[in-house]
Amino acid sequence: MPLPEELQARAGSFGIDAEAYERHRPSYPPLVVDVLLAGDTHAVVDVGCGTGKLGRLLAERGADVLGVEPDERMAEVARRHGLPVEVSPFETWEPAGRSFDLVTSGQAWHWVDQELGARRAAEVLRPGGRLAIVWNIGRHDDHAQAALDVVYAEHMPENVSTGSLGRIGGEKWHLSGVDDTGEFGEQQVWSTDWQQVHTSADWLLHLDTMSDHRLLPVAQKAALYAGIREVVDDQLGGTLTLHYDTRVISAVRR
Repeated sequence: MPLPEELQARAGSFGIDAEAYERHRPSYPPLVVDVLLAGDTHAVVDVGCGTGKLGRLLAERGADVLGVEPDERMAEVARRHGLPVEVSPFETWEPAGRSFDLVTSGQAWHWVDQELGARRAAEVLRPGGRLAIVWNIGRHDDHAQAALDVVYAEHMPENVSTGSLGRIGGEKWHLSGVDDTGEFGEQQVWSTDWQQVHTSADWLLHLDTMSDHRLLPVAQKAALYAGIREVVDDQLGGTLTLHYDTRVISAVRR
């Protein structure tokens, strides 16, 4: 099923400033790469690879990684960092007879049609290969959360962003559509915790890579960002700590 028009606009917003996405979105801890490349894993296709933040980590460990990315602007940044990329939505991407040990997607699987994406993954995976989706979920300290809640209630009450307010949905821990294919075994969830400290300026640059924030009307965004800056600088001592729970949700191709 195609994305609704509003979500299509959000999905297409990342390439507006692909270099900013590359600079200000978090990477992934080394343990994630260990988990993804466990066993006899060599050929990888990274779905919605963006600027290559996940794919490059896998390639640096010796995997043969191909990115599939619908936005040429994001793909070009990934290529400049050495990751080969084919520009296409994953649902309609042509694998040309190629098969893979691992299909990954970092922070992007929610932009893929769940049923079509799962079936395409099953088509290109070798028996015993894995589909593995990676999420970086950030959580604020309780006192920071409470202060930011006040700002968002005033300036962005419609906010549904998981990254800005640390709120997550149960769907993050389940690969929708995978069970319906009949091609995969039981889904497994693995997680690791780490943290990253931001200044107010760093955090606002991070927020501007998030589709729901980037597309706000100019005046609304300015007021929201001013409120966030005031919270971080005046109430939190100038820094904001993000406690990340990085999760890998995977299923093995039968």
